[in-house]
Amino acid sequence: MNANPKIIFIHGMFQNPKSWDTWTSFFQNTGFDTEAPPWPLHEGEPADLRANIPSGLGTLSLADLHAHYRGLLSGYAEPPVVIGHSLGGLLAQKLLADGLVRAAVGIASVAPNRMLALDWGFMRNSASITNPFAGDDPYEMTPELFHRNFANTLSEAESNAAWRAYAVHESRQVLRDIMGDEGQIDLTRPHNPLLLIGAEKDEIIPSSLVRRNAHAYEDKRSHHEYKEFTGRGHFICGEPGWEEVAVSVSNWLEGHLSAIRA
Repeated sequence: MNANPKIIFIHGMFQNPKSWDTWTSFFQNTGFDTEAPPWPLHEGEPADLRANIPSGLGTLSLADLHAHYRGLLSGYAEPPVVIGHSLGGLLAQKLLADGLVRAAVGIASVAPNRMLALDWGFMRNSASITNPFAGDDPYEMTPELFHRNFANTLSEAESNAAWRAYAVHESRQVLRDIMGDEGQIDLTRPHNPLLLIGAEKDEIIPSSLVRRNAHAYEDKRSHHEYKEFTGRGHFICGEPGWEEVAVSVSNWLEGHLSAIRA
């Protein structure tokens, strides 16, 4: 296998591939071929997607996303590395369990198997997004919500600039589905290397939940690791200091790609 496999970046809810622009450039400069394919109904400029919400967005499901990326990864001659943020981190774990991934990194990752956190920010955000009375209406991410939940470590001006550049509205169904069968992963099976990264100030996915997710993997022969960054929010991949996180991921990949089981 190539020492530097392709890296697939998977964005999370309320963002699209533009959120990975700095990361794809960083990893290209370190010798990786990179790709950041969008979720269905997430292609284009975030401002355009906010102004013209794609038809059908409200019914987009976790199963749709899983099938979308399974199909994409199944087309590669060699398994790629997958790096996912938030819900993209859960997809990275599911693709790892499918045997389609050479190594996986989940950053501020949604957890599988109905793992929840008794954290006010987590409960508040989850209840607001999954509200059953909203039906299939997409959840509209406002600048105020983005600053409170995504970019809480930034100033209001910095957060508003990030919202304009990266934020999109989202399907509620994707998050609802994590509590059903599609949100399940068999954590007892062998798997290729996995790194899960938590953000200390995350108002959406508490670092304690990411840590619990990492330690829930049971196979002693497989490598699963947790790392936490202090002072970071859910916007860890885009806020100042993202380079430190990217360097840490790069170093981890360099050390662990050779440890993959035959």
